[in-house]
Amino acid sequence: MPLPLLDSPKCDGCSLVGVCLPDETNLLVTGKSRSVRRLIPANDNALPMYVTVAGAKVRKSGDTLRVTQRDTSGYDEARLIDVSRLSLFGNVQLTTQALRELCHRGIPITYHSTGGWFYGITTGPTHKNVALRQQQYATAADPVRSLQLARAFVKGKILNCRTMLMRNHSEVPDAVLRSLKELAAKTDEVASAESLLGLEGTAARDYFSCFSGMLKPPDGDLNTFSFTQRNRRPPRDEVNALLSFAYSLLTKELVVAALAVGFDPFLGFYHRPRYGRPSLALDLMEEFRPLVADSIVITAVNNGIVKRRDFVRGAGSVNLKPAARRRFIGVFTKRMDQLIRHPVFRYRISYSRILEVQARLLGRFLTRELDTYPSFQTR
Repeated sequence: MPLPLLDSPKCDGCSLVGVCLPDETNLLVTGKSRSVRRLIPANDNALPMYVTVAGAKVRKSGDTLRVTQRDTSGYDEARLIDVSRLSLFGNVQLTTQALRELCHRGIPITYHSTGGWFYGITTGPTHKNVALRQQQYATAADPVRSLQLARAFVKGKILNCRTMLMRNHSEVPDAVLRSLKELAAKTDEVASAESLLGLEGTAARDYFSCFSGMLKPPDGDLNTFSFTQRNRRPPRDEVNALLSFAYSLLTKELVVAALAVGFDPFLGFYHRPRYGRPSLALDLMEEFRPLVADSIVITAVNNGIVKRRDFVRGAGSVNLKPAARRRFIGVFTKRMDQLIRHPVFRYRISYSRILEVQARLLGRFLTRELDTYPSFQTR
């Protein structure tokens, strides 16, 4: 059972894992262009570990996590020092000894359905930054500041959707690009969350109306990966199945990032509270949906990593088979490790680290160290 664990990327030598950004904060407030001192490594030496095979069991063996399957004598293992988080899909067991050690080391465990739906997370003691959570609760109760954040989240998402079309669509209609640009500008003027939701819906309709133009699968799978509209719960075609799975994986990453900074991931500013919904993670995810989740779907389809035979169809829904799911997770992991230049700080950093940086910038806004939240936008 090969687990989708990649070789650890090389760190740039920085030993600090927190983000304390006095220089960056001053850069945002004053607009001065000067050298920014990097206080966070570009990438993480540890990597996420995914266990997706039904009936597998994860146990602690010395300083390693060992994964065994039913009715087999073989096993896979990974050193605990190399694991940043553990994600369990479907009916996978975790021993008490392994659970205790993971909590002790501060390694979060996330739980998913077989199809990838994010159910919950186990961590050690909660973050000690109570003051940040107090500011989070106060801002969530303030409709003016909540709307200010919601505008930034949605504007970043719309502009990144436009960028994705310009990068990957060979003949994107000018009317769609113009509409997305206008809708992004209008987010600054909306007076309510309801109006903002309407703008986002219009932008999503424009974006997904051209999504099929970014899909260029091998000739044998052209009909399989045709796409007309976004649907979910359950996804009714192959592309929507991949999108839903990618969004679930990304939600998990944002929950982990929010907890690492000290937030309550269930209280958001744009996505309103609902029992069991990680609203803050969904808020932070908006600007990364096209850049991470949509991007890996395009990559997996266009490079033939997933094919027609990799899906199970029945009862009006479509789902990935286990082997294809592991390959898709590999694509996701590779994307999260990709180094890109942060548009504000100008140094290269992985998407995995960027999620945490954005959460910390949100914290700076809540504590009034920043006047605005700088959403992540790429060109």
